Amino acid sequence: MRNTVQGLAVASYSNYVGLPRAGVFRRLAAWLYDVLVVVSLLMVTGFIYFGLTALALKLDWIQLGNNEDLAAYLSSSRWYQLCLFMVGLLFYCWFWRTSGQTIGMRAWRLRVQNTDGRRLRLSQCVVRAIAALLGLGNLWVWANPRTKLALQDKVADCEVVVMSKALNKQLLDKVNS
Repeated sequence: MRNTVQGLAVASYSNYVGLPRAGVFRRLAAWLYDVLVVVSLLMVTGFIYFGLTALALKLDWIQLGNNEDLAAYLSSSRWYQLCLFMVGLLFYCWFWRTSGQTIGMRAWRLRVQNTDGRRLRLSQCVVRAIAALLGLGNLWVWANPRTKLALQDKVADCEVVVMSKALNKQLLDKVNS
């Protein structure tokens, strides 16, 4: 039986059922990789936002108000904070929704999925990202050594599994083709 996911023919989701769940250290290692990528994205976003805000200031489209400089203006801007939050949220939601793996998860052969092996719904991705508490939710695994579910897994009703090298390569080949 074959399913079609975003135009790609992929093997049945049953390939991902019954895989062992990931422990804390593997999760945190993948999280560390992802933090480096997200921080880079936030820096680029900040650079672009700063440039556009400086242009708007130069064209008199906005005023600094009580802020003494552009950095203070951005620090107090709810739109800027929302923009940065959305960049991080979109990073995780995009990767979890499309392949079940972020860049760090790919390196550590992890995959987030429903217990039936299917990819997460967008609503699950959003709930999972918020419930992760900046990665601290992974420490919940120590409170549940038998189930190996993190706080975000329990709240979003999903699991993080460890894939074999062959299965990880197969998934990466499908995503990259």
